[in-house]
Amino acid sequence: MIRLFAALSIPPEIGRGLLARQAGIEGARWRPLEALHVTLRFFGEIRQDVARDLDSELMGIGGRPFEIGLAGAGSFADGPEINAVWAGVTENAELRRLAEACESAARRVGLKPEKRNYRPHVTLAYLRRPDPGQVAAWIQANNLLKSPPIAIDRFGLYSSILGREGSHYRLEAEYPLA
Repeated sequence: MIRLFAALSIPPEIGRGLLARQAGIEGARWRPLEALHVTLRFFGEIRQDVARDLDSELMGIGGRPFEIGLAGAGSFADGPEINAVWAGVTENAELRRLAEACESAARRVGLKPEKRNYRPHVTLAYLRRPDPGQVAAWIQANNLLKSPPIAIDRFGLYSSILGREGSHYRLEAEYPLA
């Protein structure tokens, strides 16, 4: 079994700006530069044969290069149940089309449909029962976050290995947009 997801990597020059915002929430597990990405579709734990089929399906996804931008900040869940803080991604038809193509590829190899609505973001920290006031203050301090345009000319298939300090990601395959 292998734990996989499709994502867009964040360029180091943009990522360094995000790292500078990683403070102010006690106990937060801030994500390192190499872990910053925009998930297109989380596939979960799948068998190796399904992973090979998925790779073939993802290779067939066409599309042209496009740009995305980061804007705003937020969190998932409410109150003491907040489990992550993130940088938002501006609405983008090409990004949405690519995420939908990854969802279709997952269904073609027999994976269950994603039930959550797609909300593109870059997770900056995972939280465990944080002080809601600290999270609210962090969101307020980072609410005007805005990046320059980020050129997207490829997406990747990543494996995720759960460890003591959080997940570690490895690029398994890249798929150019031409």
